[in-house]
Amino acid sequence: MRKRQDWEEIEERVLAEYAVKSRHHKGRRYPEKEHPLRTSFQRDRDRIIHSTAFRRLEYKTQVFIYHEGDYYRNRLTHTIEVQQIARSIARNLALNEDLVEAISLAHDIGHTPFGHKGEQALNEIMQRFGKNFEHNRHGLRVVDLLEKRYSKFEGLNLTYEVREGIVKHKTSYDSPDIQEFTEHISPTLEAQVVNLADEIAYTSHDLDDGIKSGILNAGELTDLELWNKVVSLAGEKESGRQIERTAIVRTIINLLVENLIKTSEERIHDYKIKSVEDVRKLPQIITFNDSIKKQYEELKNMLLEKMYNHYRVIRMAEKASRIMKDLFEAYYQEPRQIPPHARRRLNIEPKEQVICDYLAGMTDRFAMEEHKKLFDPHSQV
Repeated sequence: MRKRQDWEEIEERVLAEYAVKSRHHKGRRYPEKEHPLRTSFQRDRDRIIHSTAFRRLEYKTQVFIYHEGDYYRNRLTHTIEVQQIARSIARNLALNEDLVEAISLAHDIGHTPFGHKGEQALNEIMQRFGKNFEHNRHGLRVVDLLEKRYSKFEGLNLTYEVREGIVKHKTSYDSPDIQEFTEHISPTLEAQVVNLADEIAYTSHDLDDGIKSGILNAGELTDLELWNKVVSLAGEKESGRQIERTAIVRTIINLLVENLIKTSEERIHDYKIKSVEDVRKLPQIITFNDSIKKQYEELKNMLLEKMYNHYRVIRMAEKASRIMKDLFEAYYQEPRQIPPHARRRLNIEPKEQVICDYLAGMTDRFAMEEHKKLFDPHSQV
């Protein structure tokens, strides 16, 4: 039977010199004995998987609300896809896959119901109280404070590296800034890999869902250089049938991942990176080359224009915003409407923060049902 020390020795032999080794992690908020069989990052991964917030991702929106179809992606399926892509990249760069996996599984753990529109609604609400809401910052709050699974401490007590990866998850949608994590210019390469894996996953799979839903017309995509390139690589003559769509999306992911690995290897070599400390002193290392970056931005801009701003998506987004704001106002006027387990912190934190935490933890389905209970006089409470 292999013990934790055996896995740590394997990491020392197999991983790159600039990868994070689990025996050298920067500690936890509360001291704990190491596990006899699992490394620190394996333990973090398992704690995240067993958390309540992780399970709720199944019923949280990616783009389409859960009741619009079982075949559309949700936050949980998106998270699994990010994990798969990130591990593939990490393995090729000889990075710590366990750390990458833990960050990947937790990267959306602080997301609200109804996707970015729910986050925007909560942010607008909290600004009335001189605060703001950002889902990566809230994700750190979830794993540090709100999860209740241990008697000796609050939260999941994750390692510094995983917590840093959660709060420094930086994409075009996210740009958090937490004082505890501003000592370094950049997070670990493992955290950077998850950032880009998230971008690859949501762009390629939102494209897939957009075509599948009929919001996007494959014929409209022929103006995109990246689309034409992957159609050619996939060997398809047309782009309408199921087999062709999935082949093209698969080819987009492969193209982006391969380019990311090659470009990142070159940058690691050019910067002469020899340690984790070298990584932290430099700007982002994990990236695409300029040509693919330009083509990728064109694809993202098209999704913004044609899909995320489509009237069907906007209608549901506005409905979601009204639901979140209605619920907040109802709870704020009478907090006793909140279940006892959720209002337990009212005596130690401001009312608006407790309500914000409760709303952020809801699934799409629960938020809609709760709204119906509170505002439909014919609904049972």
